[in-house]
Amino acid sequence: MNIREQFPQLERKVYGKPLVYLDNAATSLRPRSVIERWTEISSHSTSNLHRAVHHIAAEATEAYEAARDAVRDFINAPQREEVIFTSGTTHAINLAAWSIGEAFIGEGDEIIVAESEHHSDLVPWQMLCRRKNAVLKRLKVDDSGHILTDALKELITPRTKLTCVAHISNVLGLINPISEIASLCHRNGVMLLVDGAQGIVHQSVDVQSLGCDFYAFSGHKMYGAPGTGVLWGRKDLLEQMPPMFGGGEMIETVSWSGSTWAPLPRKFEAGTQDISAVPCFVQAIETMKQMPQDTQVRDFVYESLMKMDDVTLFGTTDDLNEKVPLFSIAVKGAHHEDLALILDKMGVAVRSGQMCAEPLMDRFGVTGMLRASFAPYNTMNEAEYFLSSLRKAITMLK
Repeated sequence: MNIREQFPQLERKVYGKPLVYLDNAATSLRPRSVIERWTEISSHSTSNLHRAVHHIAAEATEAYEAARDAVRDFINAPQREEVIFTSGTTHAINLAAWSIGEAFIGEGDEIIVAESEHHSDLVPWQMLCRRKNAVLKRLKVDDSGHILTDALKELITPRTKLTCVAHISNVLGLINPISEIASLCHRNGVMLLVDGAQGIVHQSVDVQSLGCDFYAFSGHKMYGAPGTGVLWGRKDLLEQMPPMFGGGEMIETVSWSGSTWAPLPRKFEAGTQDISAVPCFVQAIETMKQMPQDTQVRDFVYESLMKMDDVTLFGTTDDLNEKVPLFSIAVKGAHHEDLALILDKMGVAVRSGQMCAEPLMDRFGVTGMLRASFAPYNTMNEAEYFLSSLRKAITMLK
């Protein structure tokens, strides 16, 4: 099977040039199977979930719950009830932050967040700490972008309740040692939440093997539909956490004297869910399983960038097995946005700016970076074209 033929957007041209799509860390493209499944449900099986007894409602509910089973199997969750559907990683972490805060965090308690986190895994914890008068502590990274796990040992105190870290940084592309961090946290009675927005794409995720307590990710980065995501959490913790949203279907009973909550996962899924999009997790996961695992493009781009004059690559390593094909750079004498605009005219789609990680930009002393992130449907020819186009863009700006 030609994997590129499954993604119709790759057939596009931009400014008369064949599209080279290298913004996969922001959102991946969607295969025909996902597009067709979304259209099929929207065209033939639209009905609200879990409510009506008619045939179409049963179809819609069956498709939605089949996605939960597919996700459970894909991440090796112990129980399907632990899979909570959300609108994406941001929603998942905000839900976790509010509910964890209500259940477990009090005044003076501590939450540790890695310095390399996306804003979605920082701002919700800042909001929680303000609300609860808790203490936010920073877990730093070294000059190569690696988390200082030894420093984590020093940061943890008897008041520490939670550590939050990305499986893979959306800026640095480095795979963090989640199992090691989880062991350290649990030895000290600390919960671990993992932002898996990039990890779910580039790693074989087994939440039991990782040892984390919560794992959040988005559908749209793993070839699925936009507006979909997952919060996985340990059942014993989720059962202690109150729901963030109130409304239809998340309740067991409602009266003027009070309400009781539905069992997991329904108590965290208030209101009408994304009827057409969530079932597409099934097709997205099947696409993930078919993706070729080839490190040639990663190795070639990494080595080429490291050799380029006036180019600084962030997220470096002596072992490329801990690096995914995601490359953020700064170029001496050239602004990242100017580079991105020139590359766009050459048909190359990349990201420029702070990558929703402003504190990390401050850590490395830059106002922004240029990021090229590859997927398995990107070819070696595209990698070579990106690098030659980058060289031309740099020359034009100097």
